Amino acid sequence: MKPAEINLKWAALQDRIATEFDNEKPDIKVVMFLIGVQELGQGPKKFSKRQKEELMHIANCKLFSKMGFYELEGLDQDGWPHWKLVKTVPNYTILEQEMLIKSLIIDYFESEMEWEF
Repeated sequence: MKPAEINLKWAALQDRIATEFDNEKPDIKVVMFLIGVQELGQGPKKFSKRQKEELMHIANCKLFSKMGFYELEGLDQDGWPHWKLVKTVPNYTILEQEMLIKSLIIDYFESEMEWEF
């Protein structure tokens, strides 16, 4: 996707999430948290600060697994997924990182959640 298309779809995704959750437009961190909760598969509940950070890590691994950087190793005794880095993620500029993450998030919602933008 080109940056203009990413930005249009990102705005549509933010609007949809804001509507679905009756809340403000989420930033990347909030969307990553939501993906982490979805991937954990234990439904919404109260999480500690550490667990929230782990949920965002789960989202990051899930998204970057689509590009072959991470592989799912399995679940621990509490049902939390654990990922293994299989190849080094290149050093991207801040703008490249933001566009790539937005693009991966959009792809996640289109493929995993079957949302259309």
